[in-house]
Amino acid sequence: MKVAIMLAPAASLFDQSALTDRAERLVKAALAAGADTADAVAVRGLSQGIEVRDGQVEESESSEGDDLGLRVLVGRRQAVVSTNDVSGDGSKALAERAVAMARAAPEDKYAGLADEALLAHKFPDLDLIDRELPNVQQLEDMARAAEEAGLAVKGVAKSGGASASAGIGGMVLVTSHGFRGAYLGSRHGVSMTAIAGEGTGMERDYDYSSALHASDLESPEKVGRSAGERAIERLNPRKVSTRKVPVVFDPRVAGSLVGHLASAVNGASISRKTSFLREKMGAKLFADGIRIIDDPLRKRGLRSHPFDGEGVAGKKLALIEDGVLMSWILDCGTARELGLVTTGHAQRGVSSSPSPGASNLHLEAGKVSPEDLIADIKDGFYVTDLIGSGASMVTGDYSRGASGFWIENGKRTYAVSEVTIAGHLLDIFRTMTPANDLSFKYGINAPTVRLEGLTVAGQ
Repeated sequence: MKVAIMLAPAASLFDQSALTDRAERLVKAALAAGADTADAVAVRGLSQGIEVRDGQVEESESSEGDDLGLRVLVGRRQAVVSTNDVSGDGSKALAERAVAMARAAPEDKYAGLADEALLAHKFPDLDLIDRELPNVQQLEDMARAAEEAGLAVKGVAKSGGASASAGIGGMVLVTSHGFRGAYLGSRHGVSMTAIAGEGTGMERDYDYSSALHASDLESPEKVGRSAGERAIERLNPRKVSTRKVPVVFDPRVAGSLVGHLASAVNGASISRKTSFLREKMGAKLFADGIRIIDDPLRKRGLRSHPFDGEGVAGKKLALIEDGVLMSWILDCGTARELGLVTTGHAQRGVSSSPSPGASNLHLEAGKVSPEDLIADIKDGFYVTDLIGSGASMVTGDYSRGASGFWIENGKRTYAVSEVTIAGHLLDIFRTMTPANDLSFKYGINAPTVRLEGLTVAGQ
């Protein structure tokens, strides 16, 4: 068992002024050392978690730390260095090392800070921080409650473990052309894994809930009960013969399809010509009415932020509008390379330069219920879990292991496992029909989704 460490006083955890000062000193030191431009990012992270199994604490863990990164540009040559020394004593030496590295680096004609006109000047209140973090005992109580609820489900044989966690994270960004910004967000989570059956007939499943605010978290009892019920449903799975049928994705896995789209429209993939969608801007990829939205400004969103990793103001972006591909996901570098303007999607760590990435993604809900979505399916497959990562962003070919339930005459029936679903992402996108049950539980969200004509490969 790992032993928890004591955390700093709460007031200091929410105060980023010292990190801002440190970042400012780094930027000034970089300019003094010969950099033409520079930016500094500081990342704060705190987490604590408890895992229980069979009523006993199996692991208790806490961590806390601040890290800093400095990016310098000498002309179009750039370098990034990082440190966890937040005292400020080593600013001069760190900056000099970064400038020396930049001078030796190859030229990147697309590198540079964000255009000043694009920088965020107002930071909307996104309600990201819950200042009431639970203590270790409260986390233990939550984990125990989830496990007990899962074990109480008739047919559950044992626990695969339950956990509860909480923490905060955020960043500070300072640039040499005048940007100063900081934000913090909290995170709460609870999960449980249940095991049903015996011997070779054992099946397991899980459930979890994650939210920025504890008040938005599903109760541990609900999470545990759901995990237990899911495990029971998976007992006595059958194999099916290979055939082409309609395939329905449960919301828990439907978001993966949206994630594949996001990967394919990422500006880095487009600029490298490694995306099967690189020639599809403005093309009709989905059916009429389909909208896929990225919204970094959604209140209490798991991936919300008031500005991106280059200080650019965040905004809601429609990747797909009425079925048509409308935008790439861009940071400043990829935007310059493609002759476009950043969409404000730069992501940043302390040891790397910015790169594009999505924030809160979702497929908008349709008009039919999940029950009506499958009502006319005489023979089909309802997917609840996916295995592997068999989706090629270069070719669009799709093949993944899956388990779930067979659909007969419009109803979910027996459990199915050890099958593969295969097709092409362009066909998957074209035939996608969303249900009306969208909820915002994850970083990428989608309702129940129906797809037509995928190959289900079984025995």
